[in-house]
Amino acid sequence: MSEVLSVRVKKGLKREAERLGVDVKAAVEGLLEELVAEKKENAEKTARELRSLMGIEPGEWVDDVRATRREM
Repeated sequence: MSEVLSVRVKKGLKREAERLGVDVKAAVEGLLEELVAEKKENAEKTARELRSLMGIEPGEWVDDVRATRREM
């Protein structure tokens, strides 16, 4: 499955890419994949750092959230 992505770029850049035979679709897809992977990695790193600062295991956190919900 795919979705349409519309992006405005500088006219000269588009012409140059076409002239050089750049596969724009593949280039954009590849870059988006890299950026998404990088963002996910950064988010996971931040989550690990926060977890270590909190000094609580994920299972304990889940149990505490469930207990709080039951109290409401």
